[in-house]
Parts: sequence; C-alpha cells; structure tokens
Amino acid sequence: MNIQQLRYIVEVERQGLNVSDAAEVLFTSQPGVSKQIRALEDELGVPIFVRHGKRIVDVSEPGREVLAIALRILRDVDNLSQVGEDFRNEKEGRLSIATTHTQARYALPKVIAEFTRQYPGVRLELHQGSPRQVCEMAISGEADVAIATEAISDYDELVMLPCYQWNRCVVAPADHPILRAQPLSLEEIAKWPLITYDTAFTGRGQMNKAFLGRGLKPSVVLTAMDSDVIKTYVRMGLGIGIVARMAFDPVTDKGLGMVDAAHLFESSTTRVGIRRNAWLRGYVYAFIELFAPTLTRRIIDAAQAGGGSDPGL
Repeated sequence: MNIQQLRYIVEVERQGLNVSDAAEVLFTSQPGVSKQIRALEDELGVPIFVRHGKRIVDVSEPGREVLAIALRILRDVDNLSQVGEDFRNEKEGRLSIATTHTQARYALPKVIAEFTRQYPGVRLELHQGSPRQVCEMAISGEADVAIATEAISDYDELVMLPCYQWNRCVVAPADHPILRAQPLSLEEIAKWPLITYDTAFTGRGQMNKAFLGRGLKPSVVLTAMDSDVIKTYVRMGLGIGIVARMAFDPVTDKGLGMVDAAHLFESSTTRVGIRRNAWLRGYVYAFIELFAPTLTRRIIDAAQAGGGSDPGL
C-alpha cells in the first residue's frame, strides 16, 4: 500500500468514477490508475469499487470506509508538508478563499487590502460561488477558508467559527412609497413585487420564515445570486428589493432609497469554515483575525481541537 494508490482512489471518486478523467488530473495513464487500484483492492481483500464489466459504476460499502480513511491520511500528509513550508517561510505562499458575492463585494475588500499590505509575498486567490459550492471547495482542499452565511453548519467536515451578525434592508427607487412606510411592516412589503436572493443564498431562510410566520406569501418576481444584480432590476422598476444591509451604499447606489428592515427578520450569522484537523499556516490565522478580530489563533485552535464551535457570536 502506498500514498499514490490512495490518491488514485480518492481522485476516481472525485471525478464521478471516471478513471480517464482521474488519470488526466493526476498526469498519468488510465491503465496505470486501474492497475494500482486493483493492487490495493487485492492487498485489502475487499473491492473498493463496484464494476460492470471493466467500467466502475459505484463505490462498494467497504470502499466508502476505505475512501474516508484515505482522505484523512492524504490530508495528514498535506499537513506534514505544510508544517515544513510554514516554518521555512512564514511570509510567502498561497491563500485561497472561497466565498459568496456579497462577502467578496462588501465585507472583504478592506480586509484583503490590509492583508496584502502585511503579507505581500502571499498570493491571494478569491473564488466565488453559492454557499454549498464554497463549503465543498474548502472540504476538497481547493480553498483554505470558506466564508458564507448559509450551509457551513450543514457540513461535518468543516469547523465553523462565527464572525459577525447582519440583517436586511429594503431598497427601492428613490420615489417609491415603500420608503415612506411608517413603520415598515411585512404586510407592506408583501404588497409589492419582490426581488431578492436565490433560495441558496444570504439568509433567504430567515426571510421566508418571517413571511410564513405572518401567513404572508410575497410575490417574488426575480431572484439573483448577488446584491448588485438585485439592485439593477430594482432600478428598472421591476420590484422592490431585499438585500443585506451592508450591500447598500448611498454614495454608489444613486437613484435608490433604503429603509432598514432589521426589526422584521432574524439576524443572520456569517461564519468562517475551515477543514477539520487542517494545518493552518500563520498567515491563514492572520487573515481570519483581520476578518473577525474575535477569532484569535487560540480560539481557532481550541475550535479545531474540540471539533467545532459555538453557533452564536
């Protein structure tokens, strides 16, 4: 048994059981991958994959256990190499962050500017996606850190660390009657066509819960994955928008008005997610603390050691 064989089986599973695609990712040949997987199965005495003829069609029951162990071993091997790199050069390397549009556009710019000032030798990569895509990038190792509001708590493979709470506002063309509603109510919002986030994004669950709790069913005419798109269609007069409060800027959002809606919805918590038992280089701790000053290295290490963190702030 060797590390290479473990990498082969993990990559085959990652590529949807396509051996050819796995071989291409691993820069080797398909017969070579198949031969090494067979050799590992012979050594273990159990089939890792279910085959139909020569084609792999599923993961066997023992294979699922083998893959889970292989993933842990490969992560530990990666951690070993990162320990050496961390001590050789603490100011250079790569930091990959996976996050949603709202965080990337409104919460992260100042943090990234300060981080690049402190760590000019670190190459920063920013990946955007839905909350679930963000979490999966962190789990696979494609990203070092996941930042999202929804979904992180759904993944046992991630340790979640609460960063800050936020709420929502209503945006509308500057002359819209909703901006003069006193007080703003869910009933008043429900009178108008509504444009807001896609169901997978940015606290949509809390919003739906609030309307359902009052027996209201707003007319959602358009959903989008980011705040800028929502505001674009609000400007066009297609409806009023509900966006994260941080996403409204009176200077840049000319032609729009805003009214705070924090009293109508439960607050949402943005969290940082990191892979369980991952070795974090010094500058990863520094980035997280810049984003959420309460998350010191001691707190992050304690959360890793304990396998999680408190869900609140």
